[in-house]
Amino acid sequence: MYKLIAIDIDGTLINDYHQVPEDVKSTITEAKKLGIKIVLCSGRPIGGMRSYIEVLDLNEAEDYAIAYNGAFVQATKNGDIISELSLGHNDLVKLYGLSLELNTPMHFFDIESLYTPNSNISEYTVVETYLNKIPLYYREIKDIPQDLSIPKIMYIDKPIKLTETIRSLPKDIQETYTVVQSAPYFLEFVHPSASKGNAVKNLANKLGIKQEEVMCIGDNGNDLSMITYAGCGVAMGNAIPEVKAVADFQTRTNNKSGVAYAIEKIALEPIRALSKQD
Repeated sequence: MYKLIAIDIDGTLINDYHQVPEDVKSTITEAKKLGIKIVLCSGRPIGGMRSYIEVLDLNEAEDYAIAYNGAFVQATKNGDIISELSLGHNDLVKLYGLSLELNTPMHFFDIESLYTPNSNISEYTVVETYLNKIPLYYREIKDIPQDLSIPKIMYIDKPIKLTETIRSLPKDIQETYTVVQSAPYFLEFVHPSASKGNAVKNLANKLGIKQEEVMCIGDNGNDLSMITYAGCGVAMGNAIPEVKAVADFQTRTNNKSGVAYAIEKIALEPIRALSKQD
């Protein structure tokens, strides 16, 4: 029996209209009633996850959310921080300098807000602040406090240009950070120990849940680590080929309620079959 299901948000939980389909809601509600822990696991900031946490009633005692690609884990009811892996000012300076060399815009976060050092604000920064409904501030790097906790830094650009940037990343940068592409126009840098897979694993251990009792559902590069870790890794029908290649099960697309279909087939139907035997 699966006891924990970790679900990515964009391209997975929600459809292309940024809505949680009704059958996904009802399936998650049924899974919760059967004692299965549902955890949203996203590259988004925690502020950009709250509306979905509320819609799914995932803000009760012993509910958790994983944000910033595993760099931040929080208890959703009381706001207690379970774990936090942040980058520092030196990382910001280093990655900003490289962004200038590679002619690629960047932005970065603290726990609640988004910052851009670019006076000519990128359209992708605007998309980020709009989707997550978080404040956006323009700040030059020299004005950023030395002690600012930075869960995530992002390079942002048109897909064809970002692909060139990824190819040009120095080896030491790739070895210093966890670097994942979460969308064709988003490249994300987090703490080297941060990943969705590590966050799900550590939360499962905290809750006394075994690896084989964990299901993870996702669609993009930042989901690879949790899909690989899970006892059952589920790729959305719209997932990138790399995710489909490592998954144990491929479900429907996000526009056809793939999350509901996967939970129903893999978690709920076996429970019902057992109950009929009893």
